[in-house]
Amino acid sequence: MWKISYISFCMNNIINFLAPQVMGIINCTPDSFYSESRINSVTAALNLAEKMINDGADIIDVGAMSSRPGAENIGPHEEWERMKEILVELRKEYPSVPISVDTYHGSVAHQALDIGIDMINDISGFQHDISILEAVDKHNAYYCLMHMQNSPQTMQNDPNYQDVVLEVFEFLKAKLKILRDKGIHKVIVDPGFGFGKTIEHNYVLLKQLEVFQILNKPVLAGISRKSMITKLLGIESDEALPATTALHLIALQNGANILRVHDVLEAKQAIKLHEQLRE
Repeated sequence: MWKISYISFCMNNIINFLAPQVMGIINCTPDSFYSESRINSVTAALNLAEKMINDGADIIDVGAMSSRPGAENIGPHEEWERMKEILVELRKEYPSVPISVDTYHGSVAHQALDIGIDMINDISGFQHDISILEAVDKHNAYYCLMHMQNSPQTMQNDPNYQDVVLEVFEFLKAKLKILRDKGIHKVIVDPGFGFGKTIEHNYVLLKQLEVFQILNKPVLAGISRKSMITKLLGIESDEALPATTALHLIALQNGANILRVHDVLEAKQAIKLHEQLRE
């Protein structure tokens, strides 16, 4: 079993990858695929963050633009307006909790990092706006590098690979070299479950997730309540917690270092079971 064995400093805080981490999702959006993760006020965001942190969340990830298949592509100004007050209050209320911002806009990344946010979670792998790397470099922030085929608007039209694991691996490997050349080393890799992949592609990636540990970076698995579960089982996202937890345990067994989740308590329970199995 591959294992990332280091502790890394975010801009303000420390992330310890000696143990699996849980990243809790807060969506400042009206259209994210799982309705229970949507919030529409600062108070609601603080309440959700409090619950997640009490349940054991290690990182809070805030997004203001849905990336579900076919989602509307809003501009950076609206994205920032949706999240800025929430980020300010979260940073004030939880100064010691690492906070991530889910964006692929360079200007949003700059503004978020300027107010003390620790990490940028970029679903585009800096293909949408390479200026996002200037913000990450300036603040020595963490950067989550994800693979996506095409864009959220088109990614599920006809996902096509000769070898999905090899192609995703080579994409991440090439992007990591660019990041190293720019002096950016605090990187998490994410194979991008559901982003330009069929159900079959997603399960092949999950079965071979350990391959990505070869990149010597923490591996994030974002599978919570996604269509790789709901479409396969013929259920809705609000029914998908048991199956999500089952796949989280498999992801941990196959080398995941971070689980990005809607349900923190259950993910922490999966981690505890995983650690028991390793003893």
